[in-house]
Amino acid sequence: LEFASAHLRADKDVAIEAVRQSGYALLHVSEDLKTDIEVVLTAVNKNGDALIYASEKLKADRAVVLQAVRKNGYSLGFASDELKQDKEVVIEAVRQYGEALEFASEELKGDKTVVIEAVKNNGIALM
Repeated sequence: LEFASAHLRADKDVAIEAVRQSGYALLHVSEDLKTDIEVVLTAVNKNGDALIYASEKLKADRAVVLQAVRKNGYSLGFASDELKQDKEVVIEAVRQYGEALEFASEELKGDKTVVIEAVKNNGIALM
């Protein structure tokens, strides 16, 4: 997709097929499509950390971020600050990648339930 014309990078059908193959193709879609929930959900379903390329609006969308952290807990680092304070989102992230605790709000870093889930996944999450 990187070398496709601007017109085709803005085509939703092309974008969906590209991100279905590699979520990271989201980097090369048009800015408008980075705000399209279907395109972004398809991308993060393939590669959770493709969330980095989504619009700020979708980085704050709970459904999108939940899907991303279920695929790759590290993607919590790209979520909005508000969602880093959402206990369910953070628990999903640390269940997938214990070290995602690093990106949780200070309040949730002090939540026993969250920390237990993180160390269940990876004991070094406390380092």
